[in-house]
Amino acid sequence: MDSIEKLTEHFKEFPGIGERQAKRFVYFLMAKNPNYSENLAKLILDLKKEISQCKECFRFFNIGMRKENTCDICSDSRFDESMLMIVEKDSDLESVKKSRFYNGKYFVLGGLVPIVEKSTPSRIRLNELKDKIKNKKNLKEIILAFSLSPQGDHTDMYLKGQLTELAESLKIKVSSLGRGLSTGTELEYSDNETIKNALKNRQ
Repeated sequence: MDSIEKLTEHFKEFPGIGERQAKRFVYFLMAKNPNYSENLAKLILDLKKEISQCKECFRFFNIGMRKENTCDICSDSRFDESMLMIVEKDSDLESVKKSRFYNGKYFVLGGLVPIVEKSTPSRIRLNELKDKIKNKKNLKEIILAFSLSPQGDHTDMYLKGQLTELAESLKIKVSSLGRGLSTGTELEYSDNETIKNALKNRQ
């Protein structure tokens, strides 16, 4: 396997990227001047040095001058502690944050539950989520915020089944995004108004 094929295989691991697109990326890099590739390689290396994962919500954040292992949302008391939104990935969190309609805390689940899957807990942060819920004293509502797709709906139902007993014992409401989102819509690509309506109509 030569360098072109090796790099193509790496690009194929990116979400939504197939063989043809991966190879286009490789040829694009080959056509650029050497400085471009060197700068890109440096940025990738710096990414691991400058970005950390929050120990509370599992969101990636820029370390900057921060000494704690928590992100700016988890460490900021201005965010509402009584609400916890569960999202699939960081880009979903960023989309909701940009809508400026939700001011609670977040938890990044790390993926969706496959419809046919026996080892579900290994695919998502279920145990970490349960621990977080148990340790949050002022929590009143958990909002399940997933894309309206078969897998997103399945994840919603799975989590409700897993969290119902715990939530009832702690008197916490578990809700899901309303139909402000169209079926098949990815949360990260939804506009602000759509997200606002989905949050308003949650049930």
